[in-house]
Amino acid sequence: MEKIAIRDLLKIRFIENLQYSPDGKTAAFVLANANEEKNDYERDVWLLKEEGAIPFTSGGKSRLIGWEDEETLLITRPLEEEGVQGIFRLSTKGGEAQLWLELPFSVSSLKKVKEGFYVTAAAIDKNDPDAYLDTKEIRKQKRETKEKDKDYQVVDEVPYWQNGAGFTNGSRTALFTIETGKEVKITRLTDPFFNVDDWTTEEGKIYYLGEEFKGNSSLYNRLFAYDLAAKENKVLFGEEGWSMQDPFFLDGKLYVRGSQGKEYGVNETDAVYRVKDDGLEFVFKPEFGTRNSVGTDTMLGGGKQSVHQEDAWYTVVTREDHSELWKFDNDFNKTVLYEEQGIFSFFDVGEKIAFVSVKADRLAEIATMEKDGTDIVLKTSFNKELLNGKFTALPQRIDYTSGDLSLHGWVLLPIDFDDTKKYPAVLDIHGGPRTVYGEAFFHEMQVWASEGYFVFFTNIKGSDGRGDAFADIRGDYGYTDYQNLMDFTDAVLKAYPAIDPERVCETGGSYGGFMTNWIIGHTDRFCCAASQRSISNWVSFSFISDIGPYFGPDQCGAKDIFKDTAVLWDHPPLKYAENVKTPTLFIHSDEDYRCPLPEGMQMMQALAIRGVDTRMVIFHGENHELSRSGKPQHRIRRLTEITDWFNKYAKKA
Repeated sequence: MEKIAIRDLLKIRFIENLQYSPDGKTAAFVLANANEEKNDYERDVWLLKEEGAIPFTSGGKSRLIGWEDEETLLITRPLEEEGVQGIFRLSTKGGEAQLWLELPFSVSSLKKVKEGFYVTAAAIDKNDPDAYLDTKEIRKQKRETKEKDKDYQVVDEVPYWQNGAGFTNGSRTALFTIETGKEVKITRLTDPFFNVDDWTTEEGKIYYLGEEFKGNSSLYNRLFAYDLAAKENKVLFGEEGWSMQDPFFLDGKLYVRGSQGKEYGVNETDAVYRVKDDGLEFVFKPEFGTRNSVGTDTMLGGGKQSVHQEDAWYTVVTREDHSELWKFDNDFNKTVLYEEQGIFSFFDVGEKIAFVSVKADRLAEIATMEKDGTDIVLKTSFNKELLNGKFTALPQRIDYTSGDLSLHGWVLLPIDFDDTKKYPAVLDIHGGPRTVYGEAFFHEMQVWASEGYFVFFTNIKGSDGRGDAFADIRGDYGYTDYQNLMDFTDAVLKAYPAIDPERVCETGGSYGGFMTNWIIGHTDRFCCAASQRSISNWVSFSFISDIGPYFGPDQCGAKDIFKDTAVLWDHPPLKYAENVKTPTLFIHSDEDYRCPLPEGMQMMQALAIRGVDTRMVIFHGENHELSRSGKPQHRIRRLTEITDWFNKYAKKA
């Protein structure tokens, strides 16, 4: 059979933003594919009907906003003027797309309240909050002024940057109403310094979560209701110390999901609360996180992972090592509708449930099921040909014990495996730490299996899918998790004697990058390592990452970011860099503001000055998502660099 190649990444077709029409009969979605020459992704809108999927736009420049009604799609395409978003109406009955709105900001959704009246959210500058009212000429003048000042960046608040968004100093998310007719009237509803986190509409009111901040943003927010007719704003819940999301209605009652983080810190699972006149009434806390956290590198964009209808709440849940779809009725009685030994990535609910999933031997496709979870039908085959005739290594489960924990992982066998021969291997560590590996197709792992490597991976303490207590490693980074990984490696080597213990490589990104940096400072058992978008120093991370001021101290068990720097210094890999002998490649992006570039640079430089074989590849214009949604050429270069590094040390004569 043919090998899975690095460049096969360019052939994957990515499904995004699946949405049913209001009558639930037709679904629309975006299909994206890589354009290597332009080093970008082209996107078009498709329709999903009973007979299957049909293309609906062409040209590679369309994105889906949503449905205006049962027969009209709202899509966005670039306009000539920079900073102005064009929203087009496109009838499912045919015809050309008609330009409907030219918005002076970018939106990802529009909620129709009544005919000719919409609500949306968009970014504003706190220092120029009414820029949306500018004329075309004034917008041009401001762009020219900005161009003159492009060599300067002023920051005066935290966070001043955010991964994937660049420098966001002064940026706030505001609520707007848009009235259409002979003239378009746009009105900002929230104050310049107020930042909206989440919102919904119901019966002429906007229910939204957010908080005003000046200087430093807060983890916490309050719940508000804005009456569109009376133009009155009311605080529904304003108690301090609450972090809330997803306001939704069920059977006419308002609920939010939220946490105070008192038991398990910032990663604590949100409970569901009913909003009442005297505060929040606890309803229940899901035993698992209500999102998909199973990893893959074969998905590009996303879609809905939670859908609220009048009589039911549907949500994706990560359980142990896979995704499930749960349905809650008005009394929050649970029904498990679907379990995917892979990824149940995102979905929407109409007359049926349409969803996107990835399996061990199948890339992302759309399937449908009845609302009770029966009659599952695969509706697309976009990626079928890509794997035809190609070697796909299927995960072999391996159970092991580490301390008092019963854990399991998987092993991918190399192409043309012969148990009389000796093979190199790769240990791959997931990010998070509160994410998981499962049995979903992972391109990079399949590439290494096709290159003749065993590949093995696991979910150690700190991972998602087994509840808050299992996921909680605050103050324990580098200890229990490290021991779990070493015990797993021992178990794999024992179960597969064909692995040459002298030729085992190791890699990981984000939290996996932290663990890579930690591992090389604590053992020489790996022949080489590749550290990706890593953390090397909790002290510096806490003061430069977009999430650093709260995530760093929380995860290290430090109560005060200034007084407890000794606690932060208990857990950084940089502290142990003098012990490193393992040849290590560092992969980092200069616009990664989650694990900023200096984190990788510190560790690489510490190795270099000690004469350890090291190399650092910095990707310009990329962020923390390089391996998942980076530009096509960059993703190819990244995987080539890592594979070449492994081959240099694991396949040398």
